[in-house]
Amino acid sequence: MPFFTYKGRDGRGEAVQGVLEGADSGAVAGQLFGSGIVPLEITPSAPPREKNEFLEKLFNKGKVSHTDVLLYSRQMFTLLKAGVPIMGALKGLEDSTDNKRFAEVVRDVRESLDTGREMSASLARHPDVFSQFYTSMVSVGEQTGRLEEVFLRLFEHLEFEKFMREQIKAALRYPSFVVATMGVAIVVINIFVIPAFAKVYQGFKTELPLMTKVLIGFSNFMADNWYFILAAFIGLAFAFRAWTASARGRMQWDHIKLRIPIAGPIVLKATLARFARSFSMAFRSGVPVTSALAMVAGTVDNVFVADRINRMREGVERGESILRTARDAKVFTPVVLQMIAVGEESGALDDLTSEIADLYQREVEYEIKNLSAQIDPILIVALGIMVLILALGVFLPIWDLGNAALGKK
Repeated sequence: MPFFTYKGRDGRGEAVQGVLEGADSGAVAGQLFGSGIVPLEITPSAPPREKNEFLEKLFNKGKVSHTDVLLYSRQMFTLLKAGVPIMGALKGLEDSTDNKRFAEVVRDVRESLDTGREMSASLARHPDVFSQFYTSMVSVGEQTGRLEEVFLRLFEHLEFEKFMREQIKAALRYPSFVVATMGVAIVVINIFVIPAFAKVYQGFKTELPLMTKVLIGFSNFMADNWYFILAAFIGLAFAFRAWTASARGRMQWDHIKLRIPIAGPIVLKATLARFARSFSMAFRSGVPVTSALAMVAGTVDNVFVADRINRMREGVERGESILRTARDAKVFTPVVLQMIAVGEESGALDDLTSEIADLYQREVEYEIKNLSAQIDPILIVALGIMVLILALGVFLPIWDLGNAALGKK
């Protein structure tokens, strides 16, 4: 069917324009009237150009960041609290954002509202931008008449999410950098340093120590087969990505991440802090416990923990207490379980889960500050062993040569 460009005015008299597909101009006019728009001009148009997703990603125009949604939530709260109509608020946000992709999303939400859809349904049209938790909370706000309050809570929730993600990255950045540096050092030593010493040792015409033979043999292997080693590492990287992309592999990897020495407990606490904050927010907004657990399972960004939360929901649906299901999940500390028990008995579960989030957040911040103190001894020992092996392999032949020159052999 052909496309038509239209210009018209909506129910508030604001000018609108766009492109629609229809059998003829009359059919397009019928669509516009049905959506509450009075058409002023309808002309034949060429089909809209398809977007080049590669170029959008290349210039970062096809991605909506976490910060964009965070600022959107804050601005919506501010505008609604000031009494600005939703359509006017969305128009202002569309014009003020620097992200072209997000501006298109806001425009689509505004046009969807024009057709009579609710805000939550309009946001749900963009699941890659607004999560199911986000749209569900907006739906709760619409049903309870507390939409502006929900947007404020969503802003606080997204701000907390951003903080915890940065904390997790900080926890993993330091050990990853050190391990990568050690790997590069090993490669450089084996390809450039040891071969230089090997040429010197060839002129000794004497039996080399075992450690030296091992180092030279490993160095020769790396120098002669570096392309196979590189191909193997690339293959392992692709295999790892394929494994983590599968449902079973992602579950296993997310479980392994939580068991990594030192960094694993920090990641677990940060993940549970996000769960507790999300659950507190949903429960405080009037969402039933089972629905709240189902909603927040997708916010923890860890498939293993999400599976445990879903098991908690199934247990609550069977009539079990939240405390029992949380104990069976085997991811919460005794102190947290005690707080859940008190919250369940007192009816202040939302306040207690919020305190749990604060508790985990403080622990994560403290452990990240002391992360280097925990990792440094391990790294020092590893570096010491590597230096010892290298020193013995390189200097034992020189020591033997010196002894021979002094007539001690």
